[in-house]
Amino acid sequence: IKRNIIFENKKKRLYIKIKNKNTQKMFSMRNDYDRGVNTFSPEGRLFQVEYAIEAIKFGSTSVGIQTAEGVVLACEKKLKDKLLEPMSVEKIMEIDSHIGVAMSGLVGDARIMVKKARVESQNYRFSYNEPMSVLSVTQAVCDLALKFGEGGDKERGMSRPFGCALLLAGIDENGPRLYHTDPSGTYTRYFAKAIGAGSQAQNVLKDEYNKSMSHDDATILALKVLKQVMEEKISSKNVEVGIITTENPQFTLLTPKEIKVILDKVED
Repeated sequence: IKRNIIFENKKKRLYIKIKNKNTQKMFSMRNDYDRGVNTFSPEGRLFQVEYAIEAIKFGSTSVGIQTAEGVVLACEKKLKDKLLEPMSVEKIMEIDSHIGVAMSGLVGDARIMVKKARVESQNYRFSYNEPMSVLSVTQAVCDLALKFGEGGDKERGMSRPFGCALLLAGIDENGPRLYHTDPSGTYTRYFAKAIGAGSQAQNVLKDEYNKSMSHDDATILALKVLKQVMEEKISSKNVEVGIITTENPQFTLLTPKEIKVILDKVED
């Protein structure tokens, strides 16, 4: 019996030793390949891009919902100081009169991407005398996101990927559109999408979203989702809402009073 116990103990120690060696090998391999932004690991992974995607999960929650009548964007505004002016925190911005964007992650990075989108949109309007499609603006933003791989040009090269995700919403000749972008330069069209710290709200959207729902119902749903994932109590001061409809294809930010009216409906 003692021999069997000694053998089992040796076997356990050997297993733990092998497991620790494999763990150390895995972490050393990650350290070897996560220093370069354009260096693939043997498994075909870009660790810097994965880290940037993880950074988005620490950002404020943003929700976008597309319906046949238009698109709604709703964002959480984290007010860490009671002396902070709520209106100075911008999570939703206008790119052009027919396109708006919601952000999550590093706001400084997102502002650079928004600036790029605005320039591209205005250049297109100036050149062709017509508004740029939502898809084309999204592609322009994603082209900028891929600049981290161009290390040869010191002036244009970037030291790391952008640590932010965007939800671009607008109306063009194809109707209402909602696109999601991430640090890898990938863009995807969604009917409803949640990003940021409360990205698990995507499950709520899957259950409650309906393509035939009205624009007003979509606005209520967006705030309802934020209410479920926000740590602080939702109010007209710590959320931001932007809408665009087929009746009025002008991207508009709702005032705190208008948001409060919708929140009252959410409470009901």
